Amino acid sequence: MIKRREAHHIQESEVCGKLRRSEGLRSGDRSDFTSDAPIEGVLRSRSKALNRRKWGNIMADNAIAVGVQRRQRHMARQAPVGCAACANRRPGWFCSLGSAVLADLELATSTISLPAQASLFNQGEEARCLYLICGGYLKLTAGRAKDRQMIVRVAGPGSMLGLYAVLSHGVYEVSAESLTPAQLRPVERERFHIFLRSHKEAQMRAVQCICQEYRFALQDACRIALAETVAARLGRLLLELAHQIGDHLETGGFRFPLLLTHEEMASMACTTRETVTRTLGQFRKDGWISIEDSLVTIHHPELLQMLV
Repeated sequence: MIKRREAHHIQESEVCGKLRRSEGLRSGDRSDFTSDAPIEGVLRSRSKALNRRKWGNIMADNAIAVGVQRRQRHMARQAPVGCAACANRRPGWFCSLGSAVLADLELATSTISLPAQASLFNQGEEARCLYLICGGYLKLTAGRAKDRQMIVRVAGPGSMLGLYAVLSHGVYEVSAESLTPAQLRPVERERFHIFLRSHKEAQMRAVQCICQEYRFALQDACRIALAETVAARLGRLLLELAHQIGDHLETGGFRFPLLLTHEEMASMACTTRETVTRTLGQFRKDGWISIEDSLVTIHHPELLQMLV
């Protein structure tokens, strides 16, 4: 027969357990001072623990400060600035004009911001403005949204969108959608015509931009029609992106942001997404390219060129 414990027995056992644990703690506390180790050793260990805690707080404060500085530098790079002080300008771009011409261009324009995945204009719309990209990247596509679409190219800082359509009083031949947050300078059609009539330097630069568009279209046709293998088409696409939106490295290679998905790259190389993934993996395995933090680095552009 099992005896049931009374309530006062349970309370007594719990109290006894608490007393034994408290006596053990007190005896443990006394052992620090009654042991053979000197009191100075105990104090030294506690001092080290305090120093480690202070050092950890200092490191945490430094990490927070570094993070704030990085965010501030990032915001400073994205903040719109005047054309003359813009660090993105490069020789050959439309915005790399003389000081007086550039000042008149700024008077005829204003700066707007476009969030990522936003439509700027659609194919077939009347071209009322052209757009100068100051920062960010946009995707240009041909074809209707409900039908099959083809990515024409990726446009980055320095590119002019809608130049031919504005000069010919026509419609946009392609659609433009932002891949990243972008800063642009729109120029109304009539204002741009007045600006061109006033500056011969701007006229020559506009002709150069149209010739560049022709070269991009020729590269697309050659990539699709002349490259016999998927590796050749994909290698040619990487080289085109490197020259259009990338930076030339001192080592002879190129680096550019990876803005397209494998499926979008497959549509530009006339292949499948799985084949693009497999081919890029082979390029990385061979050491021709590397992909890290959404940046593609081409280490051996001459080897990719040999595939074409």
